[in-house]
Order: sequence, then structure tokens, then C-alpha cells
Amino acid sequence: MNICVFLSSADLDERYTRPARVFAELLGERGHTLVWGGSDTGLMKVVADGVHEKGGRLVGVSVEFLAHKTRPGVDDMVIAADLAERKRLLLEKADAVVVLVGGTGTLDEATEILELKKHGRTEMPVVLLNSAGFYDGLETQFRRMDAEGFLPRPLSELVFFAAEPEDALSYLEESRHSR
Repeated sequence: MNICVFLSSADLDERYTRPARVFAELLGERGHTLVWGGSDTGLMKVVADGVHEKGGRLVGVSVEFLAHKTRPGVDDMVIAADLAERKRLLLEKADAVVVLVGGTGTLDEATEILELKKHGRTEMPVVLLNSAGFYDGLETQFRRMDAEGFLPRPLSELVFFAAEPEDALSYLEESRHSR
């Protein structure tokens, strides 16, 4: 399965890098392909290292203004003209999406895929890995949107909130078999 991972390229604390590394190693061990922003820095590097070391494939989609930060030696690397094209290409190459910790760029990517799902433009599974409670506030906000009628589909059809890396990957693998 081609799993697109949206995440930070920043250097982060162990409470975020450890679960990301565990998820990446599971992804590689189980023969999946990482589709990611292509960066060789910060958390993006941690995840790419984990997948690569466990035998998984790496497919990067970077953007022109960040091309100098791309990881060398990947299985496939595409350089998009802008961020909008990058998001489109990442999603085109993916069978599923996992959102790890990140900043505004990660949040933008996460809400884009959820908006596409909300409108029935994709049915790929989406998981939000809530490492160290990072997304507790966002989960609360999404649940309020659901409860107050802002979502035309139940939240449970849009995104799965996983507390642990194993839960995230198991959900994706089970979703693949149930489709």
C-alpha cells in the first residue's frame, strides 16, 4: 500500500520522534511504500530512515523552493512547481493518508484530504496519529463540528484517531481489506 504521511520537517522532541519512528519501521517491515514530502530533515528524515531501514520504498514529492532539502537515493522523487501541485501529487500517489505531528503545512494538508472525503471526492482511509496528545484540541474541535452538524458525513467516516503507531497501521490495513 502507498501510504502518504503528512508531517513536520522540524527537529522535534522524542515524544514525537519515537512514535513516528515506530510507525515508519512498521510501514517498512510490512512492505508498504512511504509517500511523503521528500525532505531529508527533521521528522521527515526520521520517518524516511525508519521505512528505508526496514525495506520499504520511498516516494518523495517536494516543491521547487524546498528542492535543496530533498533526500538523495529515494525510489522516486518528483519536484512540484508549488504547494498546491505538491498536495495533488502526494494524494494521487497514495492509497491512504496518515497525519503525524506538524505545523500549519501539515494542518493544511490534513484538512485538504478531509475536505475531499467530506465531499465524496476520495474514499481513501485517513488516520490522525495523536502522539503525546498533540492533536487533542483538534480532535475536540472535529467532534464539535460533527455534533453540531457542520459535517455532512459522520466524523468516523472521515478520519480515524489513533493513539499508537500500531493502531494507525492496523486500521489502514483493515480498511484496505474491507473496501
